[in-house]
Amino acid sequence: MNNPKNSVILLLTLILIFPLILLSCNGEGDEAQAELDEYIEEFKDTLTPFELEHGIGPITERIEIDDEIDPDLSDKGQSIFVMKCEVCHDLDERKLGPALGDVIEKRSPEYIMNFILNPGENILNHPVGLDLLAEYHIEMPFSDVDKEEARAVYEFLRDYYESR
Repeated sequence: MNNPKNSVILLLTLILIFPLILLSCNGEGDEAQAELDEYIEEFKDTLTPFELEHGIGPITERIEIDDEIDPDLSDKGQSIFVMKCEVCHDLDERKLGPALGDVIEKRSPEYIMNFILNPGENILNHPVGLDLLAEYHIEMPFSDVDKEEARAVYEFLRDYYESR
């Protein structure tokens, strides 16, 4: 968060969203949700169709995923998940962040990897991220992972989902 632009964006987002959260706590949730929906619409005009579907980040085109689970990659992803994700995420139950056991059926591989690699940008500038912020009231921190590690976490989540 050393970039002054990111600090300004975060500050503006908090200024805009905090009153909405307060309104929703005061029984005026419908009005607050309408304002949040309007806010989200503004961002939809600034994103490419790919970004809307697959998130904002370094993954800018579809990636190839083999049909077969790579057990070594899944094991590596599980280790990364335990070390960097498990504090806030469970696979089957909500924690600080959402349960991730079924995220594979909800989001594309590119979206999941972009969210892992670029959580701040997705939370503040993507409609899904804004929805998550409104629901969980916490921003996902950057976990200092690279593309290969994000791909491994995706493979672990896919392995978990398919083995249920």
